[in-house]
Amino acid sequence: MGYKNRLDRAFDSAPVLPLTLNTKYVIFSDCHRGIGNTNDNFLPNASSYYAALQYYYQYGFCYIENGDGDELWENRCFSQIIEIHEDIFQCLYAFHKECRLYMLYGNHDMKKKRCGPLFTDFPIYEGIILKSGLPKQTDLYITHGHQADFFNSVLWRLAAFLVRYVWTPLERFGVLDPTSAAKNNTKKEAIANKLTAYAKENKVFLLAGHTHKPTLGNPASPYFNCGSCVHPKCITCIELCGFQISLVKWYASAQKSEHFGNIYRECPPVYPVYIKREVLASENLFTAF
Repeated sequence: MGYKNRLDRAFDSAPVLPLTLNTKYVIFSDCHRGIGNTNDNFLPNASSYYAALQYYYQYGFCYIENGDGDELWENRCFSQIIEIHEDIFQCLYAFHKECRLYMLYGNHDMKKKRCGPLFTDFPIYEGIILKSGLPKQTDLYITHGHQADFFNSVLWRLAAFLVRYVWTPLERFGVLDPTSAAKNNTKKEAIANKLTAYAKENKVFLLAGHTHKPTLGNPASPYFNCGSCVHPKCITCIELCGFQISLVKWYASAQKSEHFGNIYRECPPVYPVYIKREVLASENLFTAF
């Protein structure tokens, strides 16, 4: 089965959500929440992510997690991840109670589709479609994107074994995983090209993660990428307010800004830390045609 067939399968039974002038979605990918040890790459950005969740909850966004939310290749026990990041899962549960939470699985948390729901009666999908219902092509297809990566989709069990028992121990000595799309620029470009080709062929916008490379597309290049929550010193996400789509960065700073994006955290006795939100780029999907 080729990557186009794998992507088709992800959307064949995908839930369809409305995309209108009044809908608000935020899409995160590749949080890779871990167990708080030295290999938990999410931990340095946990405060930024927690602040972002508070912001999006307060302002009425639906939260979509686009795969690899939890690091289940390096870690065996999902319950340990929930225990370490309890405050974050409480925020996610608040979204869930108001029917504003949707989760997709990626290659690193593919076991979620088999190991039972995160919350009661809570499905985890491979793809989601945001459908505009407009005559012009403004539907947004969302999936993790590992389907375009043969080794990390078809051979994911082998990849998981190598990550847990080979590359994770070697990472402590500075050795990078050559099979990882997030750490191999050649693979990043190859996967991005495949996903772009799929979007153009199917005349849709396609939003993915997996490569950790944030990308804001446009009608001429209809491929978008959330980036990740394991960038050095920041996290990135995609905001969708009506048809306005924005690439956004959240990060810690000692300087206070003028908008709500500040979440005060005391770091005695040196200085206070503020979590700030910055729009990196923005595009209107509808008027751009």
